[in-house]
Amino acid sequence: MLSHAGSSATSPESLAACGRHALDRVLARTGDRSVALDLLAADALVTLALLAQAQHAPERLEAFAAALLRDGSAAA
Repeated sequence: MLSHAGSSATSPESLAACGRHALDRVLARTGDRSVALDLLAADALVTLALLAQAQHAPERLEAFAAALLRDGSAAA
């Protein structure tokens, strides 16, 4: 399990970072079925990060999503 010191486990930034970590695991391995669970986890975590951002600060959702698309960072 990933730990991000100084941030809530359910903060948009923390969820996005965990999603990025799961995606990095997918990209580091061969593209066979063995990566399916990590890919699903990455998708779910990014979805939850966007939901958390929408609930926490909806006015920053567009910038948050753009930052995730641009470089995987939630520092928007």
